[in-house]
Amino acid sequence: MKIAQVSPLYESVPPKLYGGTERVVAHLCDALVELGHDVTLFSSGDAQTKARLIPVRDQAIRLDPAPLKSDLAAHLSMLDEVRRRQGAFDVIHFHTDMIHFPMFEALAPRTLTTLHGRLDMKDLPEVYARWRQFPLVSISDAQRICLPRANWMGTVYHGMPASLCRFTQESRGYLAFLGRMSPEKGPDRAIAIAKAVGIPLKMAAKIDPADRAYFETEIRPLLDHPLIEFIGEIGDADKSEFLGGAQALLFPIEWPEPFGLVMIEAMACGTPVIAYPYGSAPEVVEDGVTGFLVNDVAGAVAAITRLKDLDRAAIRRRFEKRFSAEAMAKGYFGLYAQIAAPRLGSRLASRPLSAHSADAPRPSA
Repeated sequence: MKIAQVSPLYESVPPKLYGGTERVVAHLCDALVELGHDVTLFSSGDAQTKARLIPVRDQAIRLDPAPLKSDLAAHLSMLDEVRRRQGAFDVIHFHTDMIHFPMFEALAPRTLTTLHGRLDMKDLPEVYARWRQFPLVSISDAQRICLPRANWMGTVYHGMPASLCRFTQESRGYLAFLGRMSPEKGPDRAIAIAKAVGIPLKMAAKIDPADRAYFETEIRPLLDHPLIEFIGEIGDADKSEFLGGAQALLFPIEWPEPFGLVMIEAMACGTPVIAYPYGSAPEVVEDGVTGFLVNDVAGAVAAITRLKDLDRAAIRRRFEKRFSAEAMAKGYFGLYAQIAAPRLGSRLASRPLSAHSADAPRPSA
């Protein structure tokens, strides 16, 4: 099958440091190529991919040192390039939210759009009602709650290569926080948990400009404590050591997290996840198997005392079964096959379709 993947341009594919959507696009492209598909990636020119690359910008926007740049202009140029080449593809898979809708109305039946972000914003219901002809994919069932009547075609959980994060049998006696320094991610709650249980906390986190004031006023004063170590932003090369050495990943979110890629990165290392039960967390974390779901600091402290009951090798096996890049790619192929069937007909019969399971797309209700 000939598949186009259209990535956002904010980060490279995969990101050099923090970044979720572009990292998922990178893993999906490579896994689809390994399964024998003809994949073309539209992204910035600094992408590292097994797919055919069509660069539409010299480098990703966030780390571009140019003082003045327009993310809207960059994305519109990319979408026009996709439109010009649309005849070459059986399916065009967008990861760019809704910005492509007006330009691709006539091609909507040949597209798939994965929504990677939060959907509880005021103006979104009208957009997804107005352009209902576009088939949508959620990255967790919980993500759909705010848009229950959108044109959902399935849910496909994120996945990553099993080789990307090394399994670590023994921790080195600290807790980990990995993500953004933002209120919804709960860095203050992670610090409170570490202090309450008396275990060191290593924090590897990105500070967005929008979160700078929050970090300076609310978090920086909390870092002046012997148990707390702020490392800063890290990339894929450092995650195995950082996450693998931890007793647990703390994920004390209080927002409708669409997925939470860091949870499966921890599981790939064999590291359990202690998460608050918001958004996707109850779908990703199997309570008592790959971690614990808790409601507050006291619950997290109690969960930490139970970490010895978890088998790190079993956590790694659950990651491999549920969240590998291959499982994600096969899940998406099941949806691509439905979209491309009118175009390809019997040619699809030789490709495996994914069953309805924890590892496969869930059809819309």
